[in-house]
Amino acid sequence: MKARIQWAGEAMFLGESGSGHVVVMDGPPDAGGRNLGVRPMEMLLLGLGGCTNFDVVSILKKGRQPVESCEAFLEAERADEDPKVFTKIHVHFVVKGRGLKEAQVKRAVELSAEKYCSASIMLGRAGVEITHDYEIVELG
Repeated sequence: MKARIQWAGEAMFLGESGSGHVVVMDGPPDAGGRNLGVRPMEMLLLGLGGCTNFDVVSILKKGRQPVESCEAFLEAERADEDPKVFTKIHVHFVVKGRGLKEAQVKRAVELSAEKYCSASIMLGRAGVEITHDYEIVELG
């Protein structure tokens, strides 16, 4: 896996993934940015959310669960002093469908957290306390 990060002036950077997709990262005005893109640490949190949500949806689909929507809401706490690393992250899943089995949703969340989500497992090994929960919304 490769990435290229190009400085675009002031506190803005363009990140290009190995697959050719570009994202804009920018700092807040008080750090010389213009607030025109996500912050790098927000990008890290988004990556974790995408990784674990991908797992949960994939596991549910493989289990033939009728999942129609899956959202992951993340809240993170950071250290007060530099380096301002993440100290705690909570992931709340909202899984929607018709006839979803709670045991399978619970297991999908657990498998992602414990076995499949590379980002979550890597951050956990670095000392970040990561917790997960979920709710199921029955669609009528």
